[in-house]
Amino acid sequence: MNRGASAGYDRHITIFSPEGRLYQVEYAFKAIKAGGVTSIGVRGKDSCCVVTQKKIPDKLLDPSTVTHLFSLTPKIGCVQTGMTADARAQVQRARYEAAQFKYRYGYDVPPSYLANKMANIAQVYTQQAYMRPLGVAMILIGIDEESGPQLYKCDPAGYYVGYKATAAGSKELEATNFLEKKFKDDPQLSLTETIRLAITTLQTILSADFKASALEVGVVSTDNPKFRVLTEKEIDDHLTAIAEQD
Repeated sequence: MNRGASAGYDRHITIFSPEGRLYQVEYAFKAIKAGGVTSIGVRGKDSCCVVTQKKIPDKLLDPSTVTHLFSLTPKIGCVQTGMTADARAQVQRARYEAAQFKYRYGYDVPPSYLANKMANIAQVYTQQAYMRPLGVAMILIGIDEESGPQLYKCDPAGYYVGYKATAAGSKELEATNFLEKKFKDDPQLSLTETIRLAITTLQTILSADFKASALEVGVVSTDNPKFRVLTEKEIDDHLTAIAEQD
């Protein structure tokens, strides 16, 4: 590696370089892209959807045990992009925070609070030497009782913000450009349109026609606020409909 630019400032997580950069945090962002997986999140009028690639690296693996989609509470789910082991650790912490909130206040944790909490924890990991940033981006979806559908993304730097649509992973930039064009006129998407836009985005930026087994789709809607993962048959029906549209 060229040591000219970072010149040892990347050896320690809590030290700024003279240009004002934290190299270890930047490397955490690179770790997310290194997995070669892209995830998409789209918010509709009354629903949210997350879509990600399902890559099985080894033919001997049981595909049903490989997933990037996790439910944090019955009504909040997320897609994790990046290092799977880090993802599971973050999910476990998010579930703990959600359970503690429910125990303390007696009602379900709002998606905005959980996103804020996970971002706060990630930020602490960037300033303490005994922890390293997690190499994972969390796209979180849920239905807020007051605000309706919510879509948040938390990154290793501890930054979080709500989105109409977002992406994470190796083709994040291409996906963001594609989604910006689609959301130019602020469309009011139904649940079906939301799911199909997310799948179409992934197919377009990767220039590939997916089989249902190569995708994972998670949805929440105001009619059915429980986070659920679509079956292969449901994904296949959406893929067929998209192919017929084209």
